[in-house]
Amino acid sequence: MFISRAIVAAAIAAGAAMPLSAQELPSQLTWTAYGTGSAGYNQAVAIGAALKEKAGVNLRVLPGKNDISRTEPVRQGKVPFSANGVGGSYMSQEGVFDFGAKNWGPQPVRVLIANAGGGTGLSVGVAGDIGVERYSDLKGKRVAFVKGSPALNVNVQAYLAYAGLTWDDVTIVEFGGFGDSWKGLTNGQVDAAFASTNSGQAYEAAAGPRGVIWPPIDPNDTEALARMTEIAPFFAPFKATVGANIDGTDGVHTAAYAYPVLMGMGDGDVDLAYAMTKAMVELFPQYKGKAPGINGWAIENQNFTWVAPYHAGAIKYYTEIGVWTPAAQAHNDNLIARQGALMAAWAELIAADPENWQEAWAAKRYEALEAGGFAITF
Repeated sequence: MFISRAIVAAAIAAGAAMPLSAQELPSQLTWTAYGTGSAGYNQAVAIGAALKEKAGVNLRVLPGKNDISRTEPVRQGKVPFSANGVGGSYMSQEGVFDFGAKNWGPQPVRVLIANAGGGTGLSVGVAGDIGVERYSDLKGKRVAFVKGSPALNVNVQAYLAYAGLTWDDVTIVEFGGFGDSWKGLTNGQVDAAFASTNSGQAYEAAAGPRGVIWPPIDPNDTEALARMTEIAPFFAPFKATVGANIDGTDGVHTAAYAYPVLMGMGDGDVDLAYAMTKAMVELFPQYKGKAPGINGWAIENQNFTWVAPYHAGAIKYYTEIGVWTPAAQAHNDNLIARQGALMAAWAELIAADPENWQEAWAAKRYEALEAGGFAITF
């Protein structure tokens, strides 16, 4: 459910909510985000500048190497929000991959607002000096695997699946963080790594001796796309027009999903989430164009029927400006029920304490989703 630009403009102009100056954001605010130089980090810094100038808020951005390190401070309540990826905002809800470890489990994540556009693709970048033209050409090549980042690794797996490949068809090279994987591509340790096309690291790689390319996908190849979305159901075909070696061209056919996603937890402060959401929407003209891909935060790009539910504080603001609908609420309620079913199943399994945790949780998770009539993913 995307929003008409005209409806949004009229709603905000009507001033249904309190003026920005009356928001109750604290003078010091902290987000986690991807590592320095990433698209998410650069956008968070630009948003922080707008918050400082217009609302007197000092935004501290804590870079995290992987999904776990970005999401853990939010789970612990040490940081209210994260400009996260699909790992922290969706896989943590599902309790899969690294979030299926016994010390994690399904989380009550909530979305405030997401960057769901701006011309940025999310793709596997390939070194330009190895003769790769299609993703099928990656067979036998070195591909980055980032420890503690299931989102990045599943995304790579999805692109491999698009090409009819698996991890067994490539040489896996492990890295400790997203930035490390791209340094590895630039200095010759690895041949391919996942990123948003507008990532600072991708621009650096493009300017380096090896260069970088984004092999295109065919948006009309339904079989290949089915293989991709079976692995990563949040992906959709997309034509990227912003990014390294893409800027100023006709664009590249790739895939995308919302990134970054500003998220918190369901038990987070409602008033703070309301104020943060309001600031993100009403300060958009101040940070628009201040970092590659940042324009995707525009409210008309919001999809209120995405794969993770929205925060009560965000819903309060969206309701005030007239863009939250009964259909969005019904979808949100269903997602929260899904989270509840998964968390209840997790609690039962913790109490049972089986020996083979991974297999037991996979079976228990499937059973809970099937019993609740929810879509079964992963």
